[in-house]
Amino acid sequence: MALPIKHQLIYWLAALALFFVLLSVFGSVLLPFLIGGAIAYFLDPVADRLETWGLGRASAVSLISAASLIIMILLFLGVFPMLYRQLWALINIAPDMFSKLQGVLLERFPTLMDENSVVRETLLGLGQNIQARGGDVINSLLGSALGFVNILVLLVVVPVVAFYLLLDWDHMVARIDALLPRDHAPVIRHLAHEIDLVLAAFVRGQLSVCVVQGSFYAVTLMLAGLQFGLIVGAIAGAITFIPYVGALMGGALAIGLALFQFWGAPDQILIVAAIFALGQFLEGNVITPRLVGNSVGLHPVWLMLSLAAFGSVFGFVGLLVAVPVSAALGVLIRSGLGAYVKSPLYLGIDHQLSRAAAKRRTSRKAGTEK
Repeated sequence: MALPIKHQLIYWLAALALFFVLLSVFGSVLLPFLIGGAIAYFLDPVADRLETWGLGRASAVSLISAASLIIMILLFLGVFPMLYRQLWALINIAPDMFSKLQGVLLERFPTLMDENSVVRETLLGLGQNIQARGGDVINSLLGSALGFVNILVLLVVVPVVAFYLLLDWDHMVARIDALLPRDHAPVIRHLAHEIDLVLAAFVRGQLSVCVVQGSFYAVTLMLAGLQFGLIVGAIAGAITFIPYVGALMGGALAIGLALFQFWGAPDQILIVAAIFALGQFLEGNVITPRLVGNSVGLHPVWLMLSLAAFGSVFGFVGLLVAVPVSAALGVLIRSGLGAYVKSPLYLGIDHQLSRAAAKRRTSRKAGTEK
């Protein structure tokens, strides 16, 4: 006999409370395991595809690990140092950029940029703050011995965790399925499948779109000669999951930098603008339809709210769990709303009585025909 709804609710709420307590207390310890689990979840379809091609699970996981290792080595040797240099250069050049902007505004709008103008003081202060505080943040992150140790631990532990989770992923899912309450296993499987679809649309779909878009912007802007193309591409790609905002913010940043670098060369500025127009077209018509499709993903507002809430409470670990938790909550809310619109609370007693009467008439008619 199934447990009463009240008892079930108590157990599920207790499990949820325990999850958040563990996350709050052991968040830093769980971090490499959460990252490793996310990587294994992301790469599981790749391993499954390799298995369909005739490779064993161990061989497929080993091949994926070798390819991932090569990619990470290339990133650490080529991309990350360049990103670091461009970031430092952008921070150092910020005062000159705002000073040049001040000169342009002074030439165009002399009354707006007088000696005591708020706009003038804001531009001067903004450039100096970016230079001072940006450098402090980078130095504090890179100069912290504890931070270096944590990064080293992540670099060692995360690949090992991801390897073993990916190797045993199917068996792990089967064991979890075997432990589901028998009375509720079909419902839990259905909800888990819906959550997986939402997560896949974001983690395997939208994040892939972010990587592709960021790479496209970075490569094309650097080929166009933009000095900070890699930084702009990274920023634009990171916020691509927010419709239009990624292209608008990245485009505004790129065009602003192009105005500073290519002042007097309008053709170069137009090329930078055309790159973002082309990127937006490709995202909407080619990349997103192929990588995400028509699946129901996470609404950008709901995702940003979850990231802000979990990040403020649990720190970086909260940012990692925000996506799956928000996906699960979204599916549960949709399921609850679906049950609500079929319930007497929504339909009313009269509707329920009429349905019951219709069923009785159908039953009597079927009995008469027999």
